[in-house]
Amino acid sequence: MVAVSTADPAIVTSTGPGERAHTRRWRLAVTLGAIVLILGAVNVFHHLGVAYLGLALGPVVAAVLLVIARRHGLSWDDLGLSRRACLRGAAYAGGAVALVAAVYGAAVAIPLTRAAFLDDRYRLAPGSALMTALVVIPIGTILLEEVAFRGVLFGLLKRHRNAAWASGISSALFGLWHIVPSLGLAGDNAAAGAVFGRGAGAQTAVIVFVVAFTAVAGALMCELRRRSGSLLASAGLHWATNGLGVLLAATVWTLASHH
Repeated sequence: MVAVSTADPAIVTSTGPGERAHTRRWRLAVTLGAIVLILGAVNVFHHLGVAYLGLALGPVVAAVLLVIARRHGLSWDDLGLSRRACLRGAAYAGGAVALVAAVYGAAVAIPLTRAAFLDDRYRLAPGSALMTALVVIPIGTILLEEVAFRGVLFGLLKRHRNAAWASGISSALFGLWHIVPSLGLAGDNAAAGAVFGRGAGAQTAVIVFVVAFTAVAGALMCELRRRSGSLLASAGLHWATNGLGVLLAATVWTLASHH
């Protein structure tokens, strides 16, 4: 006797390519939405909350984002954290630090551009400046931002689209991330105040400028991360622009106080 299947072919279900693509897009949207919500909450809480809170909050949130990315299926290569790319990333980082140091040194030497370093936020004693540049900025700022924007967001978007999309979207979000820190910049920085003036209109202009500038900087850091395969490269440029800026600002303020 030959067994005959009674299953109706019309009700046999399978997951076709279209359905699988829809599921992947939906999963990506949910993951990206969760990451953006986390970063938005952290941004506001960090900049409006307790001083130095980022030293504790940054590493914890970075770890949470890495767990989300790994559960989404990203590898350490996707995240720019593979061991095999460390040496190449360190080389790029060293070059970036040297280049920024040269540019900053030239800017400090020229009276016209020296005023850009007269930022009241970094009118610090030498010890405080070193603490800010070598501890607070790397742990409280760069760790989270590099993992979030050049690691997790870049990796997710590159996996599902391509490097251009990954760089564009992560850099745009990186620019928006700086809206809150830019509040009050026209009053804190002598050069910004001189260029943009005071008042609500000046504040809006400063915010637009900071968002655009940091988005472009984010794209440059994404390119370093892409070329090197490592977050060390983008982190090196990131630290150079922030950390060296703090050290030079403190130095310029010290020299100005002696005149």
